Amino acid sequence: MVTQSIVIENKSGLHARPASNLVTAASKFKSAIFIKKGEKSFIAKSILSVMSAGIKRDTEIELICDGEDESDALKTLVSLIESGLGE
Repeated sequence: MVTQSIVIENKSGLHARPASNLVTAASKFKSAIFIKKGEKSFIAKSILSVMSAGIKRDTEIELICDGEDESDALKTLVSLIESGLGE
């Protein structure tokens, strides 16, 4: 299992379009991928789960990847978030 904390810097947080881009990217990996916000964890491969997290701008989240391609998944998702998730 690999983890990394990252701050969401999109001005509108993880609303529909960036959340969809994150879910699409996460779904390409075999590893289980979770987003931890506070004490709660959300499934990164589920748009409903990600949207229910209510992640706003300047929120710190922790990405958790566990599986055979966990390192690649974490690297890809961190890079995607840092680039603004397509916005």
